Amino acid sequence: MATAQFFLGVDGGATRCRARLRDSSGRELGRGLGPASNIYLDFDEAMQVVRETIKSTIAAGAPRQEIAVGLSLAGLSDDKEAERVSSALPGFARIVAVNDAVAACVGANGLGDGGLIIAGTGSAGIARVGARTTIIGGRGFWLGDDGSAARLGESALRATLRAIDGLEPMSGLAQALGRHFDDDPLRMSRWAADARPSDYGAFAPQILDVARSGDARAREIVGEAASAIAALANALNALGAQRIALAGGFGEPLRPFLPPDVAKRLAAPRRDAVDGAILLAGGTLAEDAACP
Repeated sequence: MATAQFFLGVDGGATRCRARLRDSSGRELGRGLGPASNIYLDFDEAMQVVRETIKSTIAAGAPRQEIAVGLSLAGLSDDKEAERVSSALPGFARIVAVNDAVAACVGANGLGDGGLIIAGTGSAGIARVGARTTIIGGRGFWLGDDGSAARLGESALRATLRAIDGLEPMSGLAQALGRHFDDDPLRMSRWAADARPSDYGAFAPQILDVARSGDARAREIVGEAASAIAALANALNALGAQRIALAGGFGEPLRPFLPPDVAKRLAAPRRDAVDGAILLAGGTLAEDAACP
Protein backbone atom coordinates (compact mmCIF):
# COMPACT_ATOMS: atom_id res chain seq x y z
CA MET A 1 0.00 0.00 0.00
CA ALA A 2 1.35 3.40 -0.99
CA THR A 3 2.20 5.91 1.74
CA ALA A 4 -0.24 8.79 1.84
CA GLN A 5 1.08 12.34 2.12
CA PHE A 6 -2.27 14.01 1.48
CA PHE A 7 -5.81 13.31 2.68
CA LEU A 8 -8.93 14.01 0.69
CA GLY A 9 -12.39 13.97 2.19
CA VAL A 10 -15.47 13.78 -0.03
CA ASP A 11 -19.08 14.07 1.10
CA GLY A 12 -21.53 13.06 -1.61
CA GLY A 13 -25.22 13.51 -0.90
CA ALA A 14 -28.64 14.16 -2.35
CA THR A 15 -28.10 17.92 -2.56
CA ARG A 16 -24.42 18.48 -3.37
CA CYS A 17 -20.94 16.95 -3.36
CA ARG A 18 -18.18 18.59 -1.31
CA ALA A 19 -14.49 17.80 -1.10
CA ARG A 20 -11.52 19.05 0.93
CA LEU A 21 -7.81 18.29 0.63
CA ARG A 22 -5.42 18.47 3.60
CA ASP A 23 -1.74 17.71 4.00
CA SER A 24 -0.30 15.39 6.66
CA SER A 25 -0.28 18.21 9.23
CA GLY A 26 -3.99 18.87 8.71
CA ARG A 27 -3.51 22.10 6.78
CA GLU A 28 -6.19 22.71 4.16
CA LEU A 29 -4.90 22.82 0.59
CA GLY A 30 -8.04 23.00 -1.49
CA ARG A 31 -11.81 22.58 -1.75
CA GLY A 32 -14.22 21.38 -4.41
CA LEU A 33 -17.96 21.56 -4.89
CA GLY A 34 -20.25 19.62 -7.20
CA PRO A 35 -23.94 18.81 -7.71
CA ALA A 36 -25.96 15.99 -6.10
CA SER A 37 -24.21 12.61 -5.96
CA ASN A 38 -26.49 10.05 -4.32
CA ILE A 39 -25.47 6.48 -5.25
CA TYR A 40 -28.82 5.26 -3.91
CA LEU A 41 -30.53 7.01 -6.83
CA ASP A 42 -27.99 6.63 -9.66
CA PHE A 43 -24.62 5.01 -8.96
CA ASP A 44 -22.91 5.87 -12.27
CA GLU A 45 -24.05 9.47 -12.26
CA ALA A 46 -23.07 9.90 -8.60
CA MET A 47 -19.57 8.52 -9.14
CA GLN A 48 -19.07 10.77 -12.15
CA VAL A 49 -19.88 13.76 -9.94
CA VAL A 50 -17.46 12.47 -7.29
CA ARG A 51 -14.67 12.10 -9.87
CA GLU A 52 -15.23 15.60 -11.23
CA THR A 53 -15.33 17.11 -7.74
CA ILE A 54 -12.12 15.33 -6.78
CA LYS A 55 -10.46 16.51 -9.99
CA SER A 56 -11.29 20.14 -9.23
CA THR A 57 -10.08 19.79 -5.63
CA ILE A 58 -6.64 18.34 -6.43
CA ALA A 59 -6.05 20.55 -9.47
CA ALA A 60 -3.10 22.13 -7.62
CA GLY A 61 -1.09 19.02 -8.38
CA ALA A 62 -1.06 16.61 -5.44
CA PRO A 63 -0.21 13.21 -7.01
CA ARG A 64 -3.03 10.67 -6.77
CA GLN A 65 -0.78 7.87 -5.58
CA GLU A 66 0.03 9.93 -2.47
CA ILE A 67 -3.59 10.79 -1.61
CA ALA A 68 -5.70 8.77 0.82
CA VAL A 69 -9.38 9.33 0.11
CA GLY A 70 -12.20 9.17 2.63
CA LEU A 71 -15.61 8.97 0.97
CA SER A 72 -18.80 9.87 2.80
CA LEU A 73 -21.66 8.73 0.59
CA ALA A 74 -25.40 8.88 1.01
CA GLY A 75 -26.96 5.50 0.23
CA LEU A 76 -23.83 3.39 0.86
CA SER A 77 -25.05 0.41 2.87
CA ASP A 78 -22.56 -2.47 2.85
CA ASP A 79 -19.01 -3.64 2.11
CA LYS A 80 -19.92 -4.76 -1.40
CA GLU A 81 -21.04 -1.26 -2.33
CA ALA A 82 -17.90 0.19 -0.70
CA GLU A 83 -15.76 -2.07 -2.90
CA ARG A 84 -17.69 -0.99 -5.97
CA VAL A 85 -17.08 2.65 -5.07
CA SER A 86 -13.37 2.06 -4.52
CA SER A 87 -13.08 0.32 -7.90
CA ALA A 88 -14.53 3.40 -9.56
CA LEU A 89 -11.68 5.55 -8.20
CA PRO A 90 -8.37 3.90 -9.20
CA GLY A 91 -4.91 5.30 -8.66
CA PHE A 92 -5.13 6.62 -5.08
CA ALA A 93 -3.02 5.49 -2.13
CA ARG A 94 -6.15 4.05 -0.50
CA ILE A 95 -9.90 4.52 -0.41
CA VAL A 96 -12.09 4.37 2.69
CA ALA A 97 -15.79 4.51 1.75
CA VAL A 98 -18.48 4.77 4.43
CA ASN A 99 -22.10 5.80 4.77
CA ASP A 100 -22.40 9.57 5.11
CA ALA A 101 -23.85 9.15 8.62
CA VAL A 102 -20.63 7.49 9.81
CA ALA A 103 -18.38 10.24 8.43
CA ALA A 104 -20.66 12.95 9.77
CA CYS A 105 -20.62 11.37 13.25
CA VAL A 106 -16.82 11.24 13.26
CA GLY A 107 -16.68 14.83 12.10
CA ALA A 108 -19.14 15.92 14.78
CA ASN A 109 -17.52 14.13 17.71
CA GLY A 110 -14.05 12.95 16.66
CA LEU A 111 -13.00 9.30 16.57
CA GLY A 112 -14.29 8.65 20.10
CA ASP A 113 -17.78 7.77 21.31
CA GLY A 114 -20.72 9.94 20.32
CA GLY A 115 -23.92 10.21 18.39
CA LEU A 116 -25.26 12.28 15.57
CA ILE A 117 -28.58 13.13 14.01
CA ILE A 118 -28.46 14.25 10.39
CA ALA A 119 -31.45 16.26 9.28
CA GLY A 120 -30.98 17.41 5.71
CA THR A 121 -32.62 16.31 2.48
CA GLY A 122 -32.67 12.90 4.17
CA SER A 123 -32.34 11.94 7.81
CA ALA A 124 -30.52 9.38 9.95
CA GLY A 125 -29.19 8.80 13.42
CA ILE A 126 -25.90 7.14 14.28
CA ALA A 127 -24.26 6.03 17.51
CA ARG A 128 -20.58 5.13 17.79
CA VAL A 129 -20.05 3.57 21.20
CA GLY A 130 -17.01 1.40 21.90
CA ALA A 131 -16.38 -0.85 18.92
CA ARG A 132 -19.98 -0.74 17.75
CA THR A 133 -21.49 1.58 15.16
CA THR A 134 -25.27 1.60 14.80
CA ILE A 135 -27.20 3.50 12.15
CA ILE A 136 -30.87 4.21 12.75
CA GLY A 137 -33.02 5.43 9.89
CA GLY A 138 -31.31 6.69 6.76
CA ARG A 139 -33.23 4.09 4.73
CA GLY A 140 -33.97 6.34 1.80
CA PHE A 141 -36.87 8.52 0.75
CA TRP A 142 -39.36 5.77 -0.02
CA LEU A 143 -39.15 3.88 3.27
CA GLY A 144 -37.49 6.26 5.70
CA ASP A 145 -36.04 9.76 6.12
CA ASP A 146 -38.63 10.77 8.72
CA GLY A 147 -37.88 14.24 10.05
CA SER A 148 -36.04 15.23 6.86
CA ALA A 149 -36.62 18.18 4.55
CA ALA A 150 -37.68 15.82 1.74
CA ARG A 151 -40.22 14.02 3.91
CA LEU A 152 -41.55 17.36 5.20
CA GLY A 153 -42.02 18.56 1.63
CA GLU A 154 -43.76 15.33 0.64
CA SER A 155 -46.14 15.49 3.60
CA ALA A 156 -46.96 19.15 2.97
CA LEU A 157 -47.58 18.58 -0.74
CA ARG A 158 -49.85 15.64 0.08
CA ALA A 159 -51.85 17.92 2.38
CA THR A 160 -51.95 20.58 -0.33
CA LEU A 161 -53.28 18.16 -2.92
CA ARG A 162 -55.91 16.89 -0.47
CA ALA A 163 -57.04 20.45 0.21
CA ILE A 164 -57.24 21.29 -3.50
CA ASP A 165 -59.33 18.14 -4.02
CA GLY A 166 -61.62 19.12 -1.15
CA LEU A 167 -60.61 16.18 1.02
CA GLU A 168 -59.50 18.41 3.89
CA PRO A 169 -60.00 22.10 4.76
CA MET A 170 -58.03 24.65 2.78
CA SER A 171 -55.13 25.96 4.87
CA GLY A 172 -52.56 28.71 4.55
CA LEU A 173 -50.04 25.96 3.81
CA ALA A 174 -52.11 24.58 0.92
CA GLN A 175 -52.63 28.08 -0.47
CA ALA A 176 -48.90 28.82 -0.35
CA LEU A 177 -47.74 25.56 -1.94
CA GLY A 178 -50.64 25.30 -4.36
CA ARG A 179 -49.53 28.53 -6.05
CA HIS A 180 -46.42 26.74 -7.36
CA PHE A 181 -48.71 24.52 -9.43
CA ASP A 182 -51.51 27.01 -10.21
CA ASP A 183 -53.70 24.90 -7.89
CA ASP A 184 -53.79 22.23 -10.61
CA PRO A 185 -53.89 18.63 -9.24
CA LEU A 186 -52.85 17.15 -12.59
CA ARG A 187 -49.83 19.44 -12.77
CA MET A 188 -48.84 18.40 -9.26
CA SER A 189 -49.15 14.71 -10.15
CA ARG A 190 -47.03 15.12 -13.25
CA TRP A 191 -44.38 16.98 -11.27
CA ALA A 192 -44.31 14.25 -8.61
CA ALA A 193 -43.75 11.54 -11.23
CA ASP A 194 -40.22 12.82 -11.89
CA ALA A 195 -39.44 14.62 -8.62
CA ARG A 196 -36.40 13.65 -6.57
CA PRO A 197 -35.99 13.93 -2.79
CA SER A 198 -34.15 17.23 -3.21
CA ASP A 199 -37.12 18.60 -5.18
CA TYR A 200 -39.42 17.85 -2.25
CA GLY A 201 -36.86 19.21 0.20
CA ALA A 202 -36.73 22.52 -1.67
CA PHE A 203 -40.15 23.36 -0.22
CA ALA A 204 -38.97 22.99 3.40
CA PRO A 205 -37.97 26.65 4.00
CA GLN A 206 -41.38 27.89 2.82
CA ILE A 207 -43.20 25.29 4.92
CA LEU A 208 -41.26 26.39 8.02
CA ASP A 209 -42.10 30.02 7.23
CA VAL A 210 -45.80 29.20 7.03
CA ALA A 211 -45.56 27.27 10.30
CA ARG A 212 -43.88 30.23 12.00
CA SER A 213 -46.75 32.44 10.82
CA GLY A 214 -49.10 30.31 12.93
CA ASP A 215 -50.83 28.19 10.29
CA ALA A 216 -52.21 25.17 12.16
CA ARG A 217 -51.77 22.63 9.32
CA ALA A 218 -48.17 23.67 8.69
CA ARG A 219 -47.39 23.49 12.41
CA GLU A 220 -48.93 20.01 12.57
CA ILE A 221 -46.76 18.72 9.74
CA VAL A 222 -43.60 20.40 11.04
CA GLY A 223 -44.43 18.99 14.47
CA GLU A 224 -44.44 15.49 12.99
CA ALA A 225 -40.94 16.09 11.61
CA ALA A 226 -39.76 17.39 14.99
CA SER A 227 -41.21 14.32 16.74
CA ALA A 228 -39.28 12.07 14.35
CA ILE A 229 -36.02 13.82 15.20
CA ALA A 230 -36.82 13.55 18.92
CA ALA A 231 -37.39 9.81 18.49
CA LEU A 232 -33.95 9.48 16.89
CA ALA A 233 -32.36 11.36 19.80
CA ASN A 234 -34.00 9.09 22.37
CA ALA A 235 -32.98 5.98 20.45
CA LEU A 236 -29.33 7.11 20.29
CA ASN A 237 -29.33 7.83 24.02
CA ALA A 238 -30.64 4.31 24.62
CA LEU A 239 -27.67 2.94 22.67
CA GLY A 240 -25.26 4.70 25.02
CA ALA A 241 -24.44 7.84 23.04
CA GLN A 242 -24.02 10.64 25.58
CA ARG A 243 -22.95 13.51 23.33
CA ILE A 244 -25.33 13.80 20.39
CA ALA A 245 -24.86 16.46 17.73
CA LEU A 246 -27.45 17.79 15.29
CA ALA A 247 -26.23 18.38 11.75
CA GLY A 248 -27.61 18.95 8.27
CA GLY A 249 -29.10 21.97 6.57
CA PHE A 250 -32.55 21.23 7.98
CA GLY A 251 -31.41 20.59 11.56
CA GLU A 252 -31.00 24.10 12.92
CA PRO A 253 -34.11 25.53 11.19
CA LEU A 254 -36.12 22.70 12.77
CA ARG A 255 -34.59 23.12 16.25
CA PRO A 256 -37.19 25.70 17.50
CA PHE A 257 -39.93 23.13 16.86
CA LEU A 258 -38.24 20.33 18.82
CA PRO A 259 -39.36 19.42 22.35
CA PRO A 260 -37.34 21.75 24.65
CA ASP A 261 -35.57 18.91 26.48
CA VAL A 262 -34.44 17.37 23.19
CA ALA A 263 -33.29 20.69 21.72
CA LYS A 264 -31.21 21.30 24.85
CA ARG A 265 -29.51 17.90 24.58
CA LEU A 266 -28.47 18.25 20.94
CA ALA A 267 -25.05 19.86 20.53
CA ALA A 268 -23.48 21.56 17.55
CA PRO A 269 -21.08 19.38 15.51
CA ARG A 270 -17.37 20.09 15.94
CA ARG A 271 -16.56 19.38 12.29
CA ASP A 272 -18.44 18.29 9.18
CA ALA A 273 -18.65 15.01 7.27
CA VAL A 274 -15.84 16.03 4.91
CA ASP A 275 -13.37 16.32 7.79
CA GLY A 276 -14.87 13.16 9.30
CA ALA A 277 -13.98 11.35 6.08
CA ILE A 278 -10.45 12.74 6.29
CA LEU A 279 -10.07 11.37 9.84
CA LEU A 280 -11.34 7.97 8.72
CA ALA A 281 -8.81 7.97 5.88
CA GLY A 282 -6.02 8.42 8.45
CA GLY A 283 -5.59 12.17 8.23
CA THR A 284 -5.38 14.80 10.93
CA LEU A 285 -7.02 18.21 11.34
CA ALA A 286 -5.19 21.44 12.04
CA GLU A 287 -6.17 22.75 15.47
CA ASP A 288 -6.72 26.28 14.17
CA ALA A 289 -9.02 25.18 11.37
CA ALA A 290 -12.53 26.47 11.92
CA CYS A 291 -15.38 24.00 11.81
CA PRO A 292 -17.05 24.40 8.40
